Amino acid sequence: MTVGFDDFDSLRELCGERDQNLRWLESRLGISVVARGNTLHLSGDDVDVEVARDVLDQLAEQVRDGLTVDSNLLRRMVDQRSGISFSQNKSSRTQRVAGPSQESMARTRGQRAYIRAIAKNDVVFGVGPAGTGKTFLAVACALAALQRHDVRRIVLTRPAVEAGERLGFLPGDLAAKVNPYLRPLFDALIELTDRERVERYVEREQVEVAPLAFMRGRTLASSYVILDEAQNCTRQQMVMLLTRLGPDSKCIITGDLSQSDLPHGHRSGLAHAIRLLEPIEDVAVIRFANSDVVRHPLVARIADAYARDAESRQKS
Repeated sequence: MTVGFDDFDSLRELCGERDQNLRWLESRLGISVVARGNTLHLSGDDVDVEVARDVLDQLAEQVRDGLTVDSNLLRRMVDQRSGISFSQNKSSRTQRVAGPSQESMARTRGQRAYIRAIAKNDVVFGVGPAGTGKTFLAVACALAALQRHDVRRIVLTRPAVEAGERLGFLPGDLAAKVNPYLRPLFDALIELTDRERVERYVEREQVEVAPLAFMRGRTLASSYVILDEAQNCTRQQMVMLLTRLGPDSKCIITGDLSQSDLPHGHRSGLAHAIRLLEPIEDVAVIRFANSDVVRHPLVARIADAYARDAESRQKS
């Protein structure tokens, strides 16, 4: 797609110093942007190119009004155009989740591959750095499946492994102690719908959020199971969960292998499961990269620094 501009000065402001704004768009959307004269040539996935064109058109108008373009403004406009801005109203977001495809929510190439894999496979591993939307998109797909009546319930679980603190030091009973570990899963549900609806789902047992240990001995039929923070699972826990699946069920497993909180000497069941199960039909593994991070732009660089440090220590 080619986008033309009448005002060369506005185009120069839009591109940024050394075309840094264009490079940012390329990185975020996974497209190619080439400036030639008074035109920008966009190439890549049709959806991404459409988003970039709309953002550039809107920015061009604002630049003519004297607005300065930076990465923060670009990020907000891309988020809004992608339909997943955290500031937009709940009903708009719910319609997107409940629609025929969750792919419109994806903001990166890795996220689109993830959503496609979830649609096609019964067991999907989503692994990669923090901030890539692994959990949020999995919950979105689960919620859509529940609203379409593809499944009878959503089961959200994660291992209650301490990250430098002990459960026993937290106040309250067992429910109060495990709540901090399950809070991110509740937050994703509330972000996609609203608190009242989530509470109704829980009351009707259509949504269950529980520590992984509570899954033992159960059969999860017609369920959409999401195992979060799976890097903190042992091999035994991973086998236990995967063998809980019953008819008409799907399991999404998310984690970041660089952030395991397992005690020293305990191997992650996530890495073992990926190595063992990836060749099996109807099992997909999606590996996210730092370019898929959709939080603060600094998060990708932080994650990359820690990943390099972990790799260096592993080699040594």
